[in-house]
Formats: sequence, structure tokens, C-alpha cells
Amino acid sequence: MSLAGVLKGAQVRGEVPRKWQELEVRNLEYDSRKVEKDTLFFAFQGARVDGRQFAREALVRGACAVVSELPPAQDMGASAALPWIQVEHGRKALAIASRNLYGRPDERLLFTGITGTNGKTTTAYLADSILRRAAPPTAMIGTIEYRMGEEIRKAPNTTPESLDVIRMAAELEQRGGRYLTMEVSSHGLALARIYGMQFHTAVFTNLTRDHLDFHHTMEEYAAAKRLLFSPDEGPAPLWAVLNADDPASSGMRPSEKTRTILYGTSEAADLRAETIRSGFEGVRFDVVYQGRRQAIESPLVGRFNVLNILAAVGVGLSYGIDLAAIAEGIRTCPAVPGRFERVDGGQPFLVVVDYAHTDDALRNAIEAARELTAPSGRGRVITLFGCGGDRDRTKRPLMGMAAAELSDFVVVTSDNPRSEDPLDTMNDVMVGLGRFDTLHIAEPDRAKAISRALAEAKAGDVVLLAGKGHETYQILQDRTIDFDDRETARRELQSLGYKKYGV
Repeated sequence: MSLAGVLKGAQVRGEVPRKWQELEVRNLEYDSRKVEKDTLFFAFQGARVDGRQFAREALVRGACAVVSELPPAQDMGASAALPWIQVEHGRKALAIASRNLYGRPDERLLFTGITGTNGKTTTAYLADSILRRAAPPTAMIGTIEYRMGEEIRKAPNTTPESLDVIRMAAELEQRGGRYLTMEVSSHGLALARIYGMQFHTAVFTNLTRDHLDFHHTMEEYAAAKRLLFSPDEGPAPLWAVLNADDPASSGMRPSEKTRTILYGTSEAADLRAETIRSGFEGVRFDVVYQGRRQAIESPLVGRFNVLNILAAVGVGLSYGIDLAAIAEGIRTCPAVPGRFERVDGGQPFLVVVDYAHTDDALRNAIEAARELTAPSGRGRVITLFGCGGDRDRTKRPLMGMAAAELSDFVVVTSDNPRSEDPLDTMNDVMVGLGRFDTLHIAEPDRAKAISRALAEAKAGDVVLLAGKGHETYQILQDRTIDFDDRETARRELQSLGYKKYGV
């Protein structure tokens, strides 16, 4: 395809010489290491790195032209002869170019986008399970992993660049698939990573305090989420599935052309959960929609997962899937890695690992843990958590308050400290935790903290290891190390003398 055809619709600054317009483009890249002959290279201006510095490498590797919001860097020297095209918005231009080069697969496939502070990952897994049973193969893009049919791929970003999304869509289409489900983060929306794409169904889970280091205010954060339902440019989704129990849903209302399903436990919901039962074996309830009733069973633990399940049911309904088939997709969806995931080492108490990293998510996880101690009435909830360094400081005392208010014993530790001193992070947590008289300890070394939490536990207790969930690393100031809460807990349980299945 010609360069003019690839960039058709993009806001280009100035006139593009005709000889450049006629250049043949066979590929697109924003990573210079992947550039091949006849590649159109996109140089983004990042917070820490200026993509223009990689233009020379792109040229050497065979790039036919560079697209950037900025002019060539002064040190480009002889490389200035490389066709350089300035655009108003680099990532919007990439999205447009990707759709043009790959023939707009989003207009033929059925995209489901899921946004919200908490619950995106679980909802995506549930929705994909429903859709995969209806019409395999499917694709899924999310925080933990990307899936293409039965193949699992690493997930560098919750919402990848538009080029990666469109490439996955094109691959799914080649494989004969129809459904692509993706988590859509507020960062991805604000950075135009899904710009111009057609979504069949858009889901909103909830809105609580998070990412204010990036969005600055809750209003900006909500505005980013709203872009999935009411984009500034491009098509609105055909269906919107909104949480009737969250007041923020009123701000996500799409255009009149979008059909809407409101889900929840309140009377305001079109899609409602009734007779909820929650326990160690999971959750069970009846879903009611337009006069129909269907029993739902899921191995997911905790009442908070009822809303995630309802959101996924709403996705299935938006595609016309029968409620009984939806229920089967929910029932057979496996546990989501790092989302209230149990660690069994033969101990007489329960250990669960959860990704909860906001005060609302932490409250939900602790309340779910409390439900599991209810039958005996004697078990305690021991909560271990930390907050990420170089991230939103405002949520730290709120998480401390949530842990102290709902737990019997709290262990404050580090999460991913990054360049911040873990003690500073923990001190911010203590501001909120100190408002209650809950017994607690502070241990910045996360492995030692897990050891102390497990050593504190007795029969019937629930130990909640919160914050990192599925992550298999810890980001320190000067390096990233291997670290997995689940593996660390298993080793510590073994060192305490517990043996699974009596082996």
C-alpha cells in the first residue's frame, strides 16, 4: 500500500511531497529493533524517551519513512534525507495507519472492551469463556496475558498499542475467529491506543481512586474511561453494559444509538442477581433478565465477583447468546491467576493471593476473606499488603484504613518500590492504619513479611496476600527481581512444617 493510502485520514502537518506519498509501505513499527525493509516507523515522544533518537537505526534497518509529532532531531545529520512526516497526534496516526494497512478487521470482528478500576481482568476471563464456547477460536488481551485461540502470550501492557491490537484482530480473522475481548485501561484510552476502533460491546465495571499520578483528578480519570463509550472521534459501541450499582455509570452513558444493559443487585438493574450465596466453593445466584431466570454457579470466591459475573453475562446477552449457554461458560471458567487465588500447602488455614491494589479492591478482598471465616465464627483475617512506589500517593492511607478497619491483624510491607524508599511508602499507609487500634506489624522485606504473616496464622484463619497477584517480579530501585507471592508462600509454608496431602 502507498504511504498516502496508509496515512489516509491522519492529520498530517504541511504538504507531503508526491514522491513520498507514492512510497510503498509493507509494515508498520514503533520499535526500531523490529523495523524491516519498507517499514513506516512511528517515533513517539515519551515521558522518559524521545522516539526520534531511534530514527537513525530505523533508517539503517530499511525504514521507508518516519512519522512523528516533532521535526527531526538536530543530531540526525545526513539521516535528515529520510522522509519525515509530522502529524498532529502520533498515536492517533498509528491507529489510523494500522486500520488502513490491515483492512480494518475491527469492522468485521466483534470487539468487546472492558474498562473500570477493578474487575476488568476477571470480567474479561469470564466473557472470553462464554464467547469461546459459543464460537472458537477467540482472542483476549489483558493484564495477565494475551490469548490467541489456545496459545498464551506475554502481556507487556494491559492495553497494547493500536498496531498490536489490529494485528491480533487480523490474525484472529485469518484463523476464522469472530470474538476479541480486551481490557481497556484508562492509560490506553487517554493515549489513543484504541482510537477509531469499532467496538460491538463496551463494559464499565466501576470507578474508584487509582492512577491519579497519571490523570491527576478523578474527573480526568472518569473522562478517560468515558472515551470507550462516547469517543471524541470514531464510532460509539453498539452495546454498553454498565454497572447500575456504581453512580459513575451515569457519566458513561453513550449515545442514543447504543443499546444499554444495566447490571447489578439493585432494582435499577435490567440484569439483576438474586438469592446470592457465597462460600468457600464459590458463588451461586439467580440471574434475572427480561422476565427470564437462570441459575448461575461459579468457582470464583467472594460476593464482589457477582458483579463481574453479571458484567460477563451482559456481554453474552449483547451477542444474543442464550442464558443457559452463558451459565455454562461461567461455570467452566477457570480461576483467574492472582485473583483471590488459593495457595494450598497442607496448612490448617486458608492462604489467598489477590491483585487488590486500591482501597475499594482491598475492602472487597478482605470482606471475601471474612465470609470464609463465617461458618466457624472464630477465624481471623490476616491481611498483608503494600503500595507501589512512584505511584498515586493519595490511595495509600485509604488502603491502610481499609485494612485496619476490616482485618484482625495487618502486615504492612513493600509492593514494587521502584525508585521510592519503601519506608516512605509504608509511612503513608500508616497514616490511615493508625486511625484504628488493629494489631499490625511493618516489614519492608516482602518475603520476610509473608513469613511473619503465615507464622501468625492459626487453624481457621484466612491469610490474604494482597497487591501483586499474578506478578512474578518485584521492581526495586536498581533492578527487577524474580518474586511471586504464591511461590514465596508455598516455600514458607513448607519451612513451617506443613506438607500438602501429608507427603
